[in-house]
Amino acid sequence: MWIGRSTVRADNSAEQRLEDIKQKITETENLLSQNQKQQVTLANEIAYQDNQIKLTSLKISETEQEIDTLSGQINQLEMSLSDLSNAFAKRVVATYKIAREGTPITLLLTADNVNEFVSRFYYLQRVQKNDHDTLIQLQTTQLNYEGQREKREQLKTKLETQKIKLASQKAQKQQLLLVTKNDEKKFQQLLASAKAELEAIQAIIAGRGTETQVRHVSAGEQIASIIQGTSCNSGGTHTHFIVSKNGTTQNPFDYLKSVDYENCSGSSCNSGDGDPFNPSGSWDWPISPKIKLTQGYGATWAVNNTSWLRQIYSFHNGIDINGDNPDVKAVRTGTLYRGSYSGSVGCRLQYVRVHHDEDGLDTFFLHINY
Repeated sequence: MWIGRSTVRADNSAEQRLEDIKQKITETENLLSQNQKQQVTLANEIAYQDNQIKLTSLKISETEQEIDTLSGQINQLEMSLSDLSNAFAKRVVATYKIAREGTPITLLLTADNVNEFVSRFYYLQRVQKNDHDTLIQLQTTQLNYEGQREKREQLKTKLETQKIKLASQKAQKQQLLLVTKNDEKKFQQLLASAKAELEAIQAIIAGRGTETQVRHVSAGEQIASIIQGTSCNSGGTHTHFIVSKNGTTQNPFDYLKSVDYENCSGSSCNSGDGDPFNPSGSWDWPISPKIKLTQGYGATWAVNNTSWLRQIYSFHNGIDINGDNPDVKAVRTGTLYRGSYSGSVGCRLQYVRVHHDEDGLDTFFLHINY
């Protein structure tokens, strides 16, 4: 197929734009790497988030450019398919007529001599071979066309994911500015609180909390209530629910059963970018549904999208949940302990623990009253 100079120039221009975007992506990734090595201050955190936003925006531009390039190739393939289909349809009709009138016996009877018979016979074979080659070319072009269209759809899906991520990063920056009010002192207090909470949680799981045995409790029995609003090492209303075996935390979703919920662990409630909510067990939940998840288990959205938090911890060892009813209930039969831990920031973090009768597990509930 003939390609004009304007098409070649357009292709070269698109390739150059894509190359420029890739270069800027590399430069921004290097900046992000440098940001992570700098002192944890509000200014550096904002610079880091700005570069994250810039990087995602560049990747969106890269994907959009790839889609545009593919769309141009698909348009060319559509024209090629149309031309090949029309040509093949005409050849099939013509070849059918030749073949019908050009059987070997007919060619032999109508030929003036052997040389003419051989010439006409081989002409018919060449025509049939050309038709076969055209068919193969048509099929190859069709497969290429379908493959390019499938790739474009995959890129469109990727683009939507990138746009969600960009919105998430912008929301995270706005949330940080809202919480800190662009004040370095408030930011450092936020850091200190997060560090203190991690210290307290690790100490409590390790058995270093001050505990008092209370009584034997049954599954579903009320054992505490969630503190409303901010409290020691907590920025808002929730309980940090932990499942532990011999001091090693387990994924609570492996034990809890399916329930009505709202996922608020991402950039906003029900934003679609939050942590997995995939309970597969048989336990009733410690609070009454509808459950509101504010942070999941493991490498969470908050960890992956907050560089200052990631420098404190990379793995969330429980789940943060809340509901309309503040009552906290035992999930299994066992022995109830009330405890507290006073860490480096001086506040006293209250919790309750239930040591299960049957499975030897411990369940912890933090940021509660008893």
